[in-house]
Amino acid sequence: MSEPRNPLFDGLQHQTQIYLRGLMGERSSIPVALEQLEEKAREALRPEAWDYVAGGAGSEDTVRANREAFRRWRIVPRMLRDVSERDMSVELLGMRLPGPVLLGPVGVQSILHPDAELASARAAAALGVPFVYSTAASRTIEQVADAMHNAPRLYQLYWSRDRDIAASMVARAERAGYCAVVVTLDTNILGWRARDLDRAYLPFLKGDGVACFFSDPVFRSRLTTPPEQDPGAAVRLWAGVFGNSALNWTDLPFLRKHTKLPILLKGILHAEDAARAVDCGMNGVIVSNHGGRQVDGAVAALDALPGVVEAVKGRIPVLFDSGIRSGSDAFKAIALGARAILLGRLYVYGLAIAGEQGVRDVVQNFLADFDLTLALSGYRNCAELGPTALVRQAADAET
Repeated sequence: MSEPRNPLFDGLQHQTQIYLRGLMGERSSIPVALEQLEEKAREALRPEAWDYVAGGAGSEDTVRANREAFRRWRIVPRMLRDVSERDMSVELLGMRLPGPVLLGPVGVQSILHPDAELASARAAAALGVPFVYSTAASRTIEQVADAMHNAPRLYQLYWSRDRDIAASMVARAERAGYCAVVVTLDTNILGWRARDLDRAYLPFLKGDGVACFFSDPVFRSRLTTPPEQDPGAAVRLWAGVFGNSALNWTDLPFLRKHTKLPILLKGILHAEDAARAVDCGMNGVIVSNHGGRQVDGAVAALDALPGVVEAVKGRIPVLFDSGIRSGSDAFKAIALGARAILLGRLYVYGLAIAGEQGVRDVVQNFLADFDLTLALSGYRNCAELGPTALVRQAADAET
């Protein structure tokens, strides 16, 4: 017998409730359709904040490539299969998740909503979905941990030029009950982001998204005056230590020495890098091109996924982000070998519109969509999905 279904993520039940509430004149906190969701988020935000979140590197070719890659893969539904009992749960790092979804690390959430990461973290905790806290957050490691209580959370590390600061942040996360460290590899320096450059807008220079640094004891020890008294000096120090373009594979033992937590590498796109991550004792990889925000013209993350899955040969879990917008996108990524996916822009659009409730509604809608896609395609759980559930659109059909 399968475990009882989580009613929060039952697709049929969720959409039925939406219809029934509609009969009573009630509406969701957010639009369901993606186009309207994006538009309403745009209306809710200052122009510079919208461009910072929605924009990508250069001509934004990689942003487009991520979406086009999903369109090339088509689901092949199977008929006359009993899908009355479904189970979306997956196992990851010793946890049993209610669905194959995490809230990915999105920084500077204070420019989206006054409650910032606390709203997103509380929404994740209420749904039992892991929250990945960003080093570029607007609230501290400890504040987010307190907001989530015992709910699952991971810490995403931007590895500082000052290794002692990086080690301090990881130690803080471990003490605060985070269950893994996600090292983002593709942002050792910031990419060329035309929208932000046109507005001359980098929120960190205004003191947004630096709470993790400003609250860190090692970072503070590098200052002659506390950030509260001289924020300008603290921002200048941040600019001097953020990122590490000299980071390489030989640095990973340093991180392993400073934490007992599982370590996942985020930003893996090449099969050789994935195999090397396994050889270095990493506990997982995340296939990602940072949602197209770093390298203009980079390979679509979904196109890189099968090669990474083949390279790790099941020895460690492969996660996925970049371009995910719908339940069918999650279906395709999991069919191509991802254990779970990370939501990014999608959930923060909900945050911008309606705070914590907006995040909850986005995630519930997403997982309900995934559940219905799973059932209508003839599958009962994620383990049944594989490449045979898809067909790749022929090249001549793309034009």
